[in-house]
Amino acid sequence: MDKRKIGAMGEEAAARYLVRKGYVIRDRNFRLRIGELDIVAIDKDGCTVFVEVKTRKNADYGYPSQFVDRKKQQKLKRTAEIYCGRDLYMRFDIIEVYYELRNNIMYIREFNHIEDAF
Repeated sequence: MDKRKIGAMGEEAAARYLVRKGYVIRDRNFRLRIGELDIVAIDKDGCTVFVEVKTRKNADYGYPSQFVDRKKQQKLKRTAEIYCGRDLYMRFDIIEVYYELRNNIMYIREFNHIEDAF
């Protein structure tokens, strides 16, 4: 299974997870030349949440959230500001999606939702 398909399936699973937690999905895969926002959601308190999704089989090479480095964070922040202006009530979360493949079918094992990650 190629990386793009795995990433897309992880983002879909993360969006469903957020909906189950009471979030409203406002946008997905919002792209600009400077960056992309995986998921834009509104939480139960009305906060705009920009969610970066990282999908991995395991943490053998580091936790997925570790791959959201300072440069990536800056891109996400600039893209978010263009998306909604300087909304004072916003935050940036990371969702780590862990999966396994069985018979070339992707199964989600767990989510790690890191609120206010940066």
